[in-house]
Amino acid sequence: MPDYRPDTEEEVETGTEADIDEPSMYRVLLHNDDYTTMEFVVEVLMVVFSKSIEDATQIMFNVHRRGIGVCGVYTYEVAETKVATVEAMAREKGFPLKCTMEED
Repeated sequence: MPDYRPDTEEEVETGTEADIDEPSMYRVLLHNDDYTTMEFVVEVLMVVFSKSIEDATQIMFNVHRRGIGVCGVYTYEVAETKVATVEAMAREKGFPLKCTMEED
């Protein structure tokens, strides 16, 4: 058994990493088409992305005028779920609305 020496000081290193990387973020995008109604796009933005009527309308007009609109920025899993939810809602209503995600 080692000798106990209270007058000796030792440094103790912790095993934790100080730098923690933030998760990658992804933009969820809606793409314009000639069949999906503006009203449905606003509904999707309000239901899936929790946008106010004003914000949903603004994004819908971006989609209509520019061909694409950003719905929000989320972690990968959240973005993936939102894309799947939008596409499921659109198919259920018979709309070809396209929703994608890209790294921010």
